[in-house]
Amino acid sequence: MSNPSFLSVPLLVAGGHKMSSVEHKDNDPRAATTDVLRWRSGTTAKAPDWVACEEPLEIRVKGEAVAITMRTPGHDEELALGFLLSEGVITGRGDVLEVAHCQQGESALHGNVLNVFLSPRVEFDLEKLKRNVYASSSCGLCGKASIESVRNLFEPLTKRDRLIEAEKIIKMPGQMREVQQTFEKTGGLHAASLFDAAGNVLMLREDVGRHNAVDKVLGRALVDDHLPLEECVLMVSGRASFEILQKALAGRVGIICAVSAPSSLAVEFARENGQTLIGFLRGETFNIYSHPERVAGLNC
Repeated sequence: MSNPSFLSVPLLVAGGHKMSSVEHKDNDPRAATTDVLRWRSGTTAKAPDWVACEEPLEIRVKGEAVAITMRTPGHDEELALGFLLSEGVITGRGDVLEVAHCQQGESALHGNVLNVFLSPRVEFDLEKLKRNVYASSSCGLCGKASIESVRNLFEPLTKRDRLIEAEKIIKMPGQMREVQQTFEKTGGLHAASLFDAAGNVLMLREDVGRHNAVDKVLGRALVDDHLPLEECVLMVSGRASFEILQKALAGRVGIICAVSAPSSLAVEFARENGQTLIGFLRGETFNIYSHPERVAGLNC
Protein backbone atom coordinates (compact mmCIF):
# COMPACT_ATOMS: atom_id res chain seq x y z
CA MET A 1 0.00 0.00 0.00
CA SER A 2 1.30 3.45 -0.82
CA ASN A 3 2.26 5.90 1.89
CA PRO A 4 -0.59 8.46 2.21
CA SER A 5 1.81 11.13 3.49
CA PHE A 6 3.41 11.21 0.06
CA LEU A 7 0.14 11.24 -1.86
CA SER A 8 -2.44 13.35 -0.12
CA VAL A 9 -0.95 16.85 -0.27
CA PRO A 10 -2.83 19.01 -2.84
CA LEU A 11 -0.68 20.53 -5.57
CA LEU A 12 -0.89 24.26 -6.25
CA VAL A 13 0.10 25.90 -9.51
CA ALA A 14 0.50 29.47 -10.64
CA GLY A 15 -2.81 31.23 -11.15
CA GLY A 16 -4.46 29.64 -8.14
CA HIS A 17 -5.63 26.45 -9.86
CA LYS A 18 -6.08 23.75 -7.22
CA MET A 19 -5.31 20.26 -8.43
CA SER A 20 -6.30 16.89 -7.08
CA SER A 21 -4.06 14.61 -5.06
CA VAL A 22 -2.26 11.73 -6.71
CA GLU A 23 -4.22 8.48 -6.79
CA HIS A 24 -3.29 4.87 -7.52
CA LYS A 25 -5.42 3.02 -10.06
CA ASP A 26 -5.37 -0.33 -11.84
CA ASN A 27 -3.51 -1.87 -8.86
CA ASP A 28 -0.23 -0.73 -10.41
CA PRO A 29 2.20 0.32 -7.64
CA ARG A 30 4.51 1.93 -10.19
CA ALA A 31 2.13 4.55 -11.56
CA ALA A 32 -0.57 6.87 -10.26
CA THR A 33 -2.96 9.43 -11.73
CA THR A 34 -3.24 13.12 -11.02
CA ASP A 35 -4.86 16.17 -12.60
CA VAL A 36 -2.68 18.48 -14.67
CA LEU A 37 -3.23 21.80 -16.41
CA ARG A 38 -2.39 21.19 -20.04
CA TRP A 39 -1.43 24.21 -22.13
CA ARG A 40 -1.77 23.95 -25.88
CA SER A 41 -1.71 26.78 -28.39
CA GLY A 42 -2.76 29.37 -25.82
CA THR A 43 -5.56 27.27 -24.31
CA THR A 44 -5.41 25.78 -20.81
CA ALA A 45 -7.50 22.79 -19.79
CA LYS A 46 -7.61 20.48 -16.83
CA ALA A 47 -6.91 16.83 -17.71
CA PRO A 48 -5.92 13.55 -15.99
CA ASP A 49 -2.41 12.24 -16.43
CA TRP A 50 -0.15 9.42 -15.22
CA VAL A 51 2.92 10.00 -13.06
CA ALA A 52 5.62 7.59 -11.93
CA CYS A 53 5.44 6.63 -8.25
CA GLU A 54 8.33 7.46 -5.95
CA GLU A 55 8.52 6.39 -2.31
CA PRO A 56 11.37 5.67 0.15
CA LEU A 57 12.52 2.13 0.83
CA GLU A 58 14.57 1.36 3.92
CA ILE A 59 16.70 -1.79 3.68
CA ARG A 60 17.60 -3.41 7.00
CA VAL A 61 20.21 -6.07 7.69
CA LYS A 62 20.54 -7.58 11.17
CA GLY A 63 17.78 -5.21 12.27
CA GLU A 64 19.69 -2.07 11.31
CA ALA A 65 19.05 0.29 8.41
CA VAL A 66 21.88 0.08 5.88
CA ALA A 67 20.27 2.02 3.03
CA ILE A 68 17.38 4.33 2.30
CA THR A 69 16.66 4.82 -1.37
CA MET A 70 13.92 6.63 -3.25
CA ARG A 71 12.43 4.02 -5.54
CA THR A 72 9.37 3.01 -7.53
CA PRO A 73 7.41 0.44 -5.45
CA GLY A 74 7.41 -3.09 -6.81
CA HIS A 75 10.08 -5.80 -6.92
CA ASP A 76 11.41 -4.46 -3.61
CA GLU A 77 12.91 -7.81 -2.61
CA GLU A 78 14.88 -7.94 -5.86
CA LEU A 79 16.10 -4.38 -5.30
CA ALA A 80 17.38 -5.23 -1.82
CA LEU A 81 19.16 -8.39 -2.98
CA GLY A 82 20.70 -6.65 -5.98
CA PHE A 83 21.90 -3.85 -3.74
CA LEU A 84 23.54 -6.28 -1.29
CA LEU A 85 25.11 -8.19 -4.19
CA SER A 86 26.59 -5.02 -5.66
CA GLU A 87 27.96 -4.02 -2.25
CA GLY A 88 29.75 -7.36 -1.91
CA VAL A 89 27.67 -8.52 1.07
CA ILE A 90 26.19 -11.57 -0.67
CA THR A 91 27.33 -13.64 -3.62
CA GLY A 92 24.48 -16.07 -4.22
CA ARG A 93 21.00 -17.25 -3.27
CA GLY A 94 22.33 -19.44 -0.46
CA ASP A 95 23.52 -16.37 1.46
CA VAL A 96 19.94 -15.23 2.09
CA LEU A 97 17.46 -16.88 4.44
CA GLU A 98 14.50 -14.55 3.97
CA VAL A 99 13.48 -11.14 2.68
CA ALA A 100 10.34 -9.72 4.28
CA HIS A 101 8.58 -6.40 4.73
CA CYS A 102 8.50 -5.12 8.29
CA GLN A 103 5.36 -6.24 10.11
CA GLN A 104 5.52 -3.86 13.07
CA GLY A 105 4.36 -0.28 13.59
CA GLU A 106 3.68 2.21 10.85
CA SER A 107 6.14 0.50 8.54
CA ALA A 108 3.79 -2.46 8.26
CA LEU A 109 1.05 -0.20 6.88
CA HIS A 110 3.10 1.31 4.10
CA GLY A 111 5.40 -1.54 3.07
CA ASN A 112 8.42 0.74 2.83
CA VAL A 113 10.76 -1.12 5.21
CA LEU A 114 12.37 -4.37 4.16
CA ASN A 115 14.26 -6.80 6.40
CA VAL A 116 16.92 -9.05 4.86
CA PHE A 117 17.88 -12.08 6.94
CA LEU A 118 21.28 -13.51 6.02
CA SER A 119 22.77 -16.92 6.58
CA PRO A 120 24.89 -17.11 9.76
CA ARG A 121 27.90 -17.93 7.60
CA VAL A 122 27.80 -14.51 5.88
CA GLU A 123 30.38 -12.24 7.46
CA PHE A 124 30.62 -8.56 6.67
CA ASP A 125 31.40 -5.24 8.33
CA LEU A 126 28.00 -3.68 9.04
CA GLU A 127 29.43 -0.31 10.07
CA LYS A 128 31.62 -0.12 6.97
CA LEU A 129 28.64 -0.93 4.76
CA LYS A 130 26.59 1.81 6.40
CA ARG A 131 29.41 4.32 6.00
CA ASN A 132 29.83 3.51 2.31
CA VAL A 133 26.12 3.70 1.57
CA TYR A 134 25.41 6.94 3.40
CA ALA A 135 28.32 8.55 1.52
CA SER A 136 26.42 7.99 -1.72
CA SER A 137 23.66 9.86 -3.51
CA SER A 138 20.87 8.86 -5.88
CA CYS A 139 23.12 9.78 -8.77
CA GLY A 140 26.06 7.64 -7.73
CA LEU A 141 28.94 7.57 -5.30
CA CYS A 142 30.43 10.82 -4.08
CA GLY A 143 33.97 11.42 -2.90
CA LYS A 144 37.31 9.77 -3.51
CA ALA A 145 37.18 7.74 -0.27
CA SER A 146 33.80 6.26 -1.18
CA ILE A 147 34.92 5.32 -4.68
CA GLU A 148 38.10 3.63 -3.47
CA SER A 149 36.16 1.66 -0.87
CA VAL A 150 34.10 -0.15 -3.53
CA ARG A 151 36.46 -0.09 -6.49
CA ASN A 152 38.20 -3.31 -5.63
CA LEU A 153 35.24 -5.32 -4.36
CA PHE A 154 35.12 -7.63 -7.40
CA GLU A 155 37.66 -9.34 -9.63
CA PRO A 156 37.95 -8.00 -13.21
CA LEU A 157 36.38 -10.01 -16.02
CA THR A 158 38.81 -12.13 -17.99
CA LYS A 159 36.52 -13.86 -20.50
CA ARG A 160 36.20 -11.55 -23.52
CA ASP A 161 35.07 -13.76 -26.38
CA ARG A 162 32.78 -12.58 -29.17
CA LEU A 163 29.32 -12.40 -27.66
CA ILE A 164 26.87 -10.43 -29.82
CA GLU A 165 26.52 -8.92 -33.30
CA ALA A 166 26.52 -5.14 -33.71
CA GLU A 167 23.26 -5.46 -35.66
CA LYS A 168 21.62 -7.02 -32.62
CA ILE A 169 22.78 -4.20 -30.36
CA ILE A 170 21.16 -1.40 -32.38
CA LYS A 171 17.77 -3.10 -32.04
CA MET A 172 17.88 -3.21 -28.25
CA PRO A 173 16.48 0.28 -27.45
CA GLY A 174 13.34 -0.41 -29.48
CA GLN A 175 12.90 -3.85 -27.95
CA MET A 176 13.30 -2.41 -24.47
CA ARG A 177 10.73 0.32 -25.07
CA GLU A 178 8.20 -2.25 -26.25
CA VAL A 179 8.14 -3.87 -22.81
CA GLN A 180 8.35 -0.70 -20.71
CA GLN A 181 4.71 -0.77 -19.70
CA THR A 182 4.81 1.87 -16.97
CA PHE A 183 7.03 4.20 -18.99
CA GLU A 184 4.37 4.23 -21.68
CA LYS A 185 1.93 5.56 -19.08
CA THR A 186 4.16 8.03 -17.27
CA GLY A 187 7.25 8.85 -19.34
CA GLY A 188 9.01 9.10 -15.98
CA LEU A 189 10.78 5.81 -15.31
CA HIS A 190 14.21 4.46 -16.10
CA ALA A 191 14.65 0.88 -17.22
CA ALA A 192 17.30 -1.82 -16.99
CA SER A 193 17.06 -4.87 -19.19
CA LEU A 194 19.01 -8.08 -19.72
CA PHE A 195 19.47 -9.47 -23.24
CA ASP A 196 20.94 -12.76 -24.37
CA ALA A 197 23.55 -13.14 -27.10
CA ALA A 198 20.79 -13.49 -29.71
CA GLY A 199 19.37 -10.09 -28.76
CA ASN A 200 16.31 -11.41 -26.94
CA VAL A 201 14.92 -9.62 -23.88
CA LEU A 202 15.34 -11.87 -20.85
CA MET A 203 14.18 -9.48 -18.15
CA LEU A 204 13.22 -5.83 -17.64
CA ARG A 205 12.70 -3.75 -14.53
CA GLU A 206 11.60 -0.10 -14.23
CA ASP A 207 12.26 2.46 -11.49
CA VAL A 208 12.67 6.18 -10.95
CA GLY A 209 16.36 5.47 -10.36
CA ARG A 210 18.64 3.81 -12.93
CA HIS A 211 20.67 2.16 -10.18
CA ASN A 212 17.50 0.80 -8.55
CA ALA A 213 16.37 -0.74 -11.83
CA VAL A 214 19.76 -2.45 -12.17
CA ASP A 215 19.57 -3.72 -8.58
CA LYS A 216 16.14 -5.22 -9.33
CA VAL A 217 17.52 -7.04 -12.38
CA LEU A 218 20.49 -8.38 -10.41
CA GLY A 219 18.26 -9.40 -7.53
CA ARG A 220 15.97 -11.36 -9.83
CA ALA A 221 18.95 -13.09 -11.42
CA LEU A 222 20.23 -14.02 -7.97
CA VAL A 223 16.86 -15.41 -6.89
CA ASP A 224 16.65 -17.47 -10.09
CA ASP A 225 20.24 -18.69 -9.57
CA HIS A 226 21.32 -17.29 -12.95
CA LEU A 227 24.54 -15.65 -11.79
CA PRO A 228 27.09 -15.04 -13.23
CA LEU A 229 25.74 -13.10 -16.22
CA GLU A 230 28.81 -13.15 -18.46
CA GLU A 231 26.75 -14.33 -21.45
CA CYS A 232 24.27 -11.44 -21.12
CA VAL A 233 24.09 -7.79 -22.12
CA LEU A 234 22.78 -5.18 -19.69
CA MET A 235 21.07 -2.12 -21.15
CA VAL A 236 20.06 0.96 -19.19
CA SER A 237 18.06 4.01 -20.13
CA GLY A 238 19.82 7.30 -19.55
CA ARG A 239 23.53 7.56 -18.88
CA ALA A 240 26.09 5.03 -17.66
CA SER A 241 27.63 6.03 -14.32
CA PHE A 242 30.42 4.51 -12.26
CA GLU A 243 27.80 2.99 -9.98
CA ILE A 244 26.03 1.23 -12.87
CA LEU A 245 29.32 -0.29 -14.02
CA GLN A 246 30.18 -1.42 -10.49
CA LYS A 247 26.80 -3.12 -10.10
CA ALA A 248 27.17 -4.80 -13.50
CA LEU A 249 30.57 -6.13 -12.45
CA ALA A 250 29.01 -7.58 -9.30
CA GLY A 251 26.71 -9.60 -11.58
CA ARG A 252 29.66 -10.40 -13.90
CA VAL A 253 27.99 -8.71 -16.89
CA GLY A 254 30.36 -8.42 -19.83
CA ILE A 255 28.59 -5.78 -21.96
CA ILE A 256 26.82 -2.68 -20.67
CA CYS A 257 24.85 -0.47 -23.06
CA ALA A 258 23.38 2.96 -22.35
CA VAL A 259 21.09 5.16 -24.37
CA SER A 260 23.02 8.25 -23.26
CA ALA A 261 26.59 9.15 -22.33
CA PRO A 262 28.94 7.41 -19.92
CA SER A 263 30.87 9.35 -17.31
CA SER A 264 34.66 9.53 -17.40
CA LEU A 265 34.87 7.38 -14.27
CA ALA A 266 32.56 4.78 -15.82
CA VAL A 267 34.85 4.53 -18.86
CA GLU A 268 37.92 4.21 -16.67
CA PHE A 269 36.25 1.56 -14.50
CA ALA A 270 35.11 -0.47 -17.54
CA ARG A 271 38.59 -0.44 -19.07
CA GLU A 272 40.21 -1.52 -15.80
CA ASN A 273 37.74 -4.35 -15.19
CA GLY A 274 37.41 -5.91 -18.62
CA GLN A 275 33.89 -4.66 -19.33
CA THR A 276 32.61 -3.64 -22.75
CA LEU A 277 30.94 -0.24 -22.38
CA ILE A 278 28.65 1.12 -25.09
CA GLY A 279 27.04 4.56 -24.98
CA PHE A 280 24.85 6.81 -27.13
CA LEU A 281 22.99 3.74 -28.39
CA ARG A 282 20.42 5.48 -30.55
CA GLY A 283 19.01 4.76 -33.97
CA GLU A 284 21.70 3.17 -36.12
CA THR A 285 24.70 4.33 -34.09
CA PHE A 286 26.58 3.67 -30.85
CA ASN A 287 30.00 4.37 -29.34
CA ILE A 288 32.23 1.67 -27.82
CA TYR A 289 34.42 3.01 -25.02
CA SER A 290 36.17 -0.16 -23.87
CA HIS A 291 36.91 -3.75 -24.84
CA PRO A 292 35.22 -3.95 -28.28
CA GLU A 293 36.29 -7.59 -28.68
CA ARG A 294 32.94 -8.86 -27.42
CA VAL A 295 31.10 -7.22 -30.33
CA ALA A 296 31.07 -8.96 -33.71
CA GLY A 297 30.63 -7.23 -37.07
CA LEU A 298 32.53 -4.03 -36.35
CA ASN A 299 34.54 -4.14 -39.61
CA CYS A 300 37.64 -2.64 -38.05
